[in-house]
Amino acid sequence: MKGTIFVELVKMAEGAFGEDVVDDVLDKADLDNGGAFTTVGNYPCSELVKIVVAFSEHSGLSPEVLQKMFGHWMLTHFVENYPEFFSSKADAFSLLESIEGEIHVEVRKLYPEAELPTFETERKDATHLNMTYESPRPLSAFCHGMIEAALEHFDQTGEITSQADPANAQVTNFAITLAE
Repeated sequence: MKGTIFVELVKMAEGAFGEDVVDDVLDKADLDNGGAFTTVGNYPCSELVKIVVAFSEHSGLSPEVLQKMFGHWMLTHFVENYPEFFSSKADAFSLLESIEGEIHVEVRKLYPEAELPTFETERKDATHLNMTYESPRPLSAFCHGMIEAALEHFDQTGEITSQADPANAQVTNFAITLAE
């Protein structure tokens, strides 16, 4: 995974728990690199999972709640640092539909070695979108948080349900229904 994800996770944790707590938690997390991350580095997802579990144990929040929080954080980071992906979108569905065919295309140009999840979307009608998230990484709650944040970014409200695919552990199906 790209180092920027790790750097932003640490920033979020520092904001939530304070720098001293973050240092202590990272020391206890038994990370291969001791918790030193750079935005340009590449790190195994297992290290991210260790960090989330360590903060879960420290805070009492579940890893899923922390991943959702991080999804919100990262969407804000992307809006601030890559506004061109958001400014031309009218709503959250348009943004979600553009991940695979637009956003990830640009990411692959910059980082050809990036191992990105895949997203398939199907708009049922103006208020219903189904999205299939596929990744070998156990980050579906992170994805859920990013979907929530996308709705908030576009001042939309709705219900998001997710279901793991029983036939493929790497797939999570999301159903997003906008409030009318």
